[in-house]
Amino acid sequence: MEITNIETIPGKNIVKHLGMVQGNTVRAKHIGRDFMAGLKNIVGGELVGYTELLNESREEATQRMISQAQAIGANAVVNVRFSTSSVTAGAAELFVYGTAVLVE
Repeated sequence: MEITNIETIPGKNIVKHLGMVQGNTVRAKHIGRDFMAGLKNIVGGELVGYTELLNESREEATQRMISQAQAIGANAVVNVRFSTSSVTAGAAELFVYGTAVLVE
C-alpha cells in the first residue's frame, strides 16, 4: 500500500478512483502522565508523554485508513491529510483521510 500526501504517485498511473477513506482514534493519557505534564509546564520542555500519545494515535489512525482502503480494493491512498482536535478535557482525536485509488 502506497501512502502519499501529494495528488499523484510519480511514475504510476491512477486507473481507478475508489473514494475517500479515513481513520481516527480518540485517546487520553493516564493520570500519572497528566500529572507529570502539569509539572513540566512549570519548568518547560517537551511533553514526552503527549508526544508519544500523538505518535501512537497517528499510527493507529493511519492503519485504520489503510484497512478501509484495502477493503475496497485500493493499492494506494493519495492526498493524505492529518487533523487533530480536542474532544474533551484530557482527550484528543487524531483523524487521517485521503483518496483511495488503484494504480498500475
